[in-house]
Amino acid sequence: MTRRDYFDLFLLSAFWGISFLLIKFAGHDFPPVWVALLRSLFGMMILRLAMWWQKVPFPPRPLWPMLTLIALLNNAFPWLMFALGEQSVSSNIASILNATTPLFTLLVAVGLGDSRPSRPMWLGVMIGLAGVALTVSGGMQGGQAALPGVLMILAAAFSYGLGGVIAKKNTAGLTPLSVAGTQLLLSTLLLLLFGLFGAHPAQVSLQAWGAVIVLGVVGSGLAYLVFYNLLARVSPTQTTAVTYILPIWGLFWGALAGEHVGAASLLGVAVVLSGVYLMNRRPVLPAGPLERAAR
Repeated sequence: MTRRDYFDLFLLSAFWGISFLLIKFAGHDFPPVWVALLRSLFGMMILRLAMWWQKVPFPPRPLWPMLTLIALLNNAFPWLMFALGEQSVSSNIASILNATTPLFTLLVAVGLGDSRPSRPMWLGVMIGLAGVALTVSGGMQGGQAALPGVLMILAAAFSYGLGGVIAKKNTAGLTPLSVAGTQLLLSTLLLLLFGLFGAHPAQVSLQAWGAVIVLGVVGSGLAYLVFYNLLARVSPTQTTAVTYILPIWGLFWGALAGEHVGAASLLGVAVVLSGVYLMNRRPVLPAGPLERAAR
């Protein structure tokens, strides 16, 4: 990886890492559906502009039903769950729970018969889940988390995992920017149905408006652009390194905003990331005859 690659990885982690705090701020005045809706809308506007600038077309229409399912699983549902969950869960704990996405991705892949994990990978899953339990118990004791909110955020992480596996199987050969732009367009339409018939925002502060605009423009639109540009230059395995950094950003932004960061949260994030690392660690293959002869 070049210096630019490392910089983009750092930038991406900062964009996504602050999203948890922005969701919390936006949720002070906006109903949860509107937080997710406006996030999709502003993010979609950025990606549509990028598609227009680069002359990237939409995917073929026969793929849109599948892309609607992917938009539901990767955007509309998890973003709504985060907005709902963070009404009773601090942003820093939400960022730690989000780090379980690779755990759920592996479990979904195993359930669909797409993966045969090794023993170290299963051990990584167990360690990761233990870290989640430690984080949740510490958050609940410290008044930073309530169980319903935790379950909603874990449902969002599971949805990310399921959506990622389905997207990988059904979007091969498509331009990533085209897929992302279509996802956010469809996500906006899905959430609009609920937003129009549900609770509407009343008095909205400038802070909430600023939070939801930055959440959509930076945390969704620009973050997608950085992610796919990075993915075009480095391997998918290298881009997943952002998973290790997000909770650290979540803790940093949460502490900066005055949230209490307890010892259980710090220990929990260390345990979760240890499990994720163990899951992604490549096995050491035995040396071949030529390698042994060279030693």
